[in-house]
Amino acid sequence: MSMTTKARAVAAPATTGAPAGDSATASVETSASVEKSASVETLVRQNLALVGHIVRETMTRLPAHIGRDDLASAGMTALVLSAQGFDESRGVPFARFAAIRIRGALVDELRSMDWASRSVRGRAREVDATRNQLAVTLGRSPRSHEVAETLGVSVSELSGIDADVHRASLLSLQGFAPETGAAMLPDVQRGPEQLVLDREQLGYLHDAITELPERLRHVVRAYFFEHRQMSDIAAELSVTESRISQLRAEALKLLRHGLAASEPEARPVEEPSGRAGARVASYAAAVAARGTLASRLRMSNPLGEVVSTAYQAQAQRHRNGLGISSIA
Repeated sequence: MSMTTKARAVAAPATTGAPAGDSATASVETSASVEKSASVETLVRQNLALVGHIVRETMTRLPAHIGRDDLASAGMTALVLSAQGFDESRGVPFARFAAIRIRGALVDELRSMDWASRSVRGRAREVDATRNQLAVTLGRSPRSHEVAETLGVSVSELSGIDADVHRASLLSLQGFAPETGAAMLPDVQRGPEQLVLDREQLGYLHDAITELPERLRHVVRAYFFEHRQMSDIAAELSVTESRISQLRAEALKLLRHGLAASEPEARPVEEPSGRAGARVASYAAAVAARGTLASRLRMSNPLGEVVSTAYQAQAQRHRNGLGISSIA
């Protein structure tokens, strides 16, 4: 055999052996891929219940309009990604590793569904925490000005925060059933307790008007109850319209003090000092001592509507007893 023939004989196996090595490598890679897929599928099948458990746990802290299916879908996706990225050599159990990723996926899904920004939600949580703290301290539900003072903001800013949260609150139209849809809407009717309180407040207002000085009482009744023009009242009392405006402002200020005395838990009204303060205190005491609960409730009917006959009868007695000349 010549040297050329021997070289061909030696080179031939090398040429034909290369494809055999590539094929073996491809076969090994395919086998590893199949084993990896089988391992991922096994992990997913064994931990399907984990997704349902975490979704149920999360749903207990969410509003009713949040859909369970969207959260379950995000949790399943996170479970598959966890199985694909799981490394057993790190010594971390798969259930613990997957639970962290599933909870993170649910939080991301909820943030994508929320119309309110994270800053609005954070501010709302701060307001809720302040309200709860004040309720424990005061032993009652705090008022808006108390919450605003504690937070260091104005009442209008507090109302803006509440409005932002309310605008982000959604209801699912699919959740409205014909027989239950109306029950999901807020009830604007007053309850029996609130109705009695409102009627008593109307009675206090009536007493406060009655205890006003004669001229102030006449201006309030003529302007607010009889709906007369300010020019007519000015002509009747022989004064200018600006004077009638001053009398109206003075009467409203006294009324605020008189009504504030009827609500001890209301925000205090700043009282003047000196003789003016003594006059205001005397007026507030007279309003508080004028009537009883029964007499105040008689100024309105059981539905909370003002009884016009009661006002008309008193107004008529007022006109018969005192003339315009004595007022002026």
